[in-house]
Amino acid sequence: MKKLIINILIILVAFIIYFLQSNFFNWFTISGVMPNLFVIFILFIGLFSNRMTGMVYGVIIGSILDLAIGTQIGINAVGLGIIGFLAATFDKNFSKDSRATIMIMVLVATLIYEVIVYILNYIIFSINVEIINFIKILSIEIIYNLIIVIIIYPLFQKFGYSIENEYKGNRILTRYF
Repeated sequence: MKKLIINILIILVAFIIYFLQSNFFNWFTISGVMPNLFVIFILFIGLFSNRMTGMVYGVIIGSILDLAIGTQIGINAVGLGIIGFLAATFDKNFSKDSRATIMIMVLVATLIYEVIVYILNYIIFSINVEIINFIKILSIEIIYNLIIVIIIYPLFQKFGYSIENEYKGNRILTRYF
């Protein structure tokens, strides 16, 4: 029963993030670049749940984004699915309690996601390669994502530990010994 409630809450948070991303952050862009809240969200789901849950939510939310945007079907699904998989790897190797570690995870996840999306767009749609412009946009997006993580991390941490208790149980200390 608790997993059902947690999954409903995750879906509600995904809708809230979608509306924030599409409406609120259109007004607050830096050089026309918005943060990617979905990368942060899928990273947190993968960190606090398990690998399969992170991947599934990444693919589902990415597919919904692909259908909502309508220009590139499957690219966001692949990128967010890989971020969900990567988050579980981060969970096994790094601590979630340190804000600096979380910031490094968000930096790496944003970098990997954007590179994957850029490469897939290049392969599928044969877009022109503009490395300097891509690096500029990527660096602004990384800084923007890091600022948002600094602000919302305590909220996500509380929600994340309730997810972790449900998905992983009380086996937290056993993985260190």
